[in-house]
Amino acid sequence: MSTFHAVVWIDHQEAHVMMFDHEHMQAQRIHSRSHHKHQGKQHDSKALFADVAVALAGVHEVLLTGPGMARDEFATWAKSHSPLVAAALSASIPSDHPSDAQVVALARKYFQKLDQMGLDTALA
Repeated sequence: MSTFHAVVWIDHQEAHVMMFDHEHMQAQRIHSRSHHKHQGKQHDSKALFADVAVALAGVHEVLLTGPGMARDEFATWAKSHSPLVAAALSASIPSDHPSDAQVVALARKYFQKLDQMGLDTALA
């Protein structure tokens, strides 16, 4: 699906990657390959982050959301391992465990506001 916007809800065990346009939404759930839960140590997350980056190929703007530090760790990882994804990251917003529909609604509202303001959404 070729879309302009995406939202990623991420923690250290899984990521929900949702790409959308005005009429459509496509969701993909990516699970950590690690069977061991090490409270989010970076070495456990590298494969998950790489899979998320592959899922985001070609997306122009990405909103990150989710609990804890995984959002920041993914953004940092992307800067050194996936520059195109890093350039597409617009913002990182904390959230607990909403449904995919609630996450997409949050992202639609976020991107609609930015689109109306004509802002450049690239993270610094």
